[in-house]
Amino acid sequence: MPHRNTKIIATLGPASADEASIRALAETGADVFRLNFSHGSHDNHRAVHAAIRRVEAALGRPLGILMDLQGPKLRLGTFASGKPRLARGDRIRFDLDITPGDAHRVCIPHPEIIAAVRPGDTLLIDDGKMRFRVVEKTGDVVTAEALTDGLLSDRKGVNVPSVALPLSAMTAKDQADLAFGLELGVDWVALSFVQRPEDLFEARALIGDRAWLMAKIEKPAALAHLDAIIAAADGVMVARGDLGVELPPEEVPGLQKRIVRRCREAGKPVVVATQMLESMIEAPAPTRAEASDVATAVYDGVDCVMLSAESASGKYPREAVEMMTRIIACTESDPLQRQLMDAVHGRLEHSSTDAIGAAMRTVAGVLPLGATVAYTSSGATTLRLANQRPRAPILSLTPDERVARRLALVWGVRSRLSRRVAPTTTDHDAAMLAEAAEACRDEGLTQPSDAFVLAAGVPFGTPGSTNLLRVVLPGSAPQTQSL
Repeated sequence: MPHRNTKIIATLGPASADEASIRALAETGADVFRLNFSHGSHDNHRAVHAAIRRVEAALGRPLGILMDLQGPKLRLGTFASGKPRLARGDRIRFDLDITPGDAHRVCIPHPEIIAAVRPGDTLLIDDGKMRFRVVEKTGDVVTAEALTDGLLSDRKGVNVPSVALPLSAMTAKDQADLAFGLELGVDWVALSFVQRPEDLFEARALIGDRAWLMAKIEKPAALAHLDAIIAAADGVMVARGDLGVELPPEEVPGLQKRIVRRCREAGKPVVVATQMLESMIEAPAPTRAEASDVATAVYDGVDCVMLSAESASGKYPREAVEMMTRIIACTESDPLQRQLMDAVHGRLEHSSTDAIGAAMRTVAGVLPLGATVAYTSSGATTLRLANQRPRAPILSLTPDERVARRLALVWGVRSRLSRRVAPTTTDHDAAMLAEAAEACRDEGLTQPSDAFVLAAGVPFGTPGSTNLLRVVLPGSAPQTQSL
């Protein structure tokens, strides 16, 4: 498969969860597979996880697995008979009484909502199909006026865009699902409906170092704490579905760019998700607007773009991945893409790793390199190098398969297991260099006549010790600079 920098997450579901389909998606361009824990049993997810790992072994390259936790779902109660129709201007009471409702009142079985809303706040029902403005609150009863015509029905979702609700991002179901996913060995955990950095602290305490943690930005309340959330997460997802429900649609594109910029400046992987090729759920080709949407994310230099229902339940899952791969490849071949992506630079920390990364980017811009090679034990070195967006592909060598799988989501990175555990003394320089050269050739990144650069740490295998840069020119001794 030709090298491309922007990665693809494919959600698995009824249309794609068998081993043959997973292999077809991976061969077509999927780098990471998303398991949506809003659906499916643990037994289903265990079988899909095992199938992904069999495909990974067959293809001989690391595949990442991202588990997406459902998060707190806020829903209406039930109605006594049918689906009441409301007209604009009609009023309805929302309360905590679990008795089935009617056109005049219905239960919202979430005291947090009742306690938090105030007159003037907006309530959205069924992904915003019905909109209400709170006009009065008396005790545990909220009276609201319909702003749209439409039907209400049992258990439809409720959104409160103007209020930061005092809810944990993790429910009891999420905690049980998380324990199961970590036992399976997932690589990334996506936390839904993050509102504040404390939500991530709670999840991190349960996860430890068993997976990397991704914050899904889909609540307006999160935007007030964006930098702190980015700092607390290992990666960020711009989840435009729910974000677009709770915010005016015209605000979402600018917020997407703002979140992407902040993540790139902070050096955290960023994913753009939801409705990217939505029409391919039913059609074999996307709209031109959808193709432009994917390309816009690539021009901005995101790490990854994601398919949801297109690959999980659509009629054309393989074609959707193939189309996304083609859009990425075409966009990355445009010289303008590099110019636009380079308009944002990751902040450099006062560390030897970032100094090496900046130097590697400069070398890659001056010499016609086949690859930039990074030895890493924790993944941190590769992440910091990828944040510099060098022109030459990044080959990440690690003795830890968990790290290799996690890095499958990161811009420009090809992960490969190092056959040797990282040596502990500088006497093994030659072995390290020979392995890097062989790995570059095996991955099709270099020919014997191509140069490459290598970053590593001395002593080898020590996390955070990246301090060595080698420029390996064809037909000459390696040029070395240590910091």
